[in-house]
Amino acid sequence: MPLPPVLYHYFCTPLPYTRTLLLQEKIHQLQLAARRSSSHHDILLLLEHRPVYTSGRRQTEQELHADRARLTSIGAEFAVAARGGQLTYHGPGQLVGYPLLDLARTSPPIGIRDYICIMQKMIQSYLLRTHGINHVPSDHTGVFLDPVTKIASIGVQVRHRLTTHGFAMNVTKEPLEWFGQVVACGLVDVKAGCITEAKGKNVRVEDVVPGIIDAFGTLYGRDMVKLYPQNAGELGEAILALEEDALAAGEWLRAPSPN
Repeated sequence: MPLPPVLYHYFCTPLPYTRTLLLQEKIHQLQLAARRSSSHHDILLLLEHRPVYTSGRRQTEQELHADRARLTSIGAEFAVAARGGQLTYHGPGQLVGYPLLDLARTSPPIGIRDYICIMQKMIQSYLLRTHGINHVPSDHTGVFLDPVTKIASIGVQVRHRLTTHGFAMNVTKEPLEWFGQVVACGLVDVKAGCITEAKGKNVRVEDVVPGIIDAFGTLYGRDMVKLYPQNAGELGEAILALEEDALAAGEWLRAPSPN
């Protein structure tokens, strides 16, 4: 039996991070409830965040206290996430993908390591096919342009074989100055790169969305179908409410405030 399509939705306005976490949790609960009757959907959310630094689940408040104070003082939010990995940045100019998939749909189920590996190959394939950007192999998770330049990060959570969190790929130069404020993902000698710098020409986030959707479907072996929130019941209502919150939040800082 063929797998059902993945429903995707792209948010045009940068989203507040904590509210987006709540949306992921809402979808997770809807999937859990509907899985009993095999009526649940797999979802791919594509978006940008308002400027925010996030930590991974293994970092303690004692470790993060000084970073939290310093980073909120330059104009970013700070949030603790339940994903793997360490401190990192999300913000405008970076495409974030949150796949909410049931890894148990296949037989045998997709393992977490394979799921992450496919995600990494998906980003690598997109960069090469669409932009002619090659990656270099790395012992670290994510996609690297050279041994010291990272263009994409991956951090996921899997509960009951349902996935949350996902990947982030830098498109414009806007995230780079924010990344410069931290040792992202605990990699001391690594800096952030982006598609715009690698190509030497401006690329917008909205320009990369169709190619990422296509690459995602190809690498995971799934058809991709656009989700229309107006026709998606409780899930659609939650998406529309988050979009309203994003619009109400207004403008965001384009660069870190000087201390």
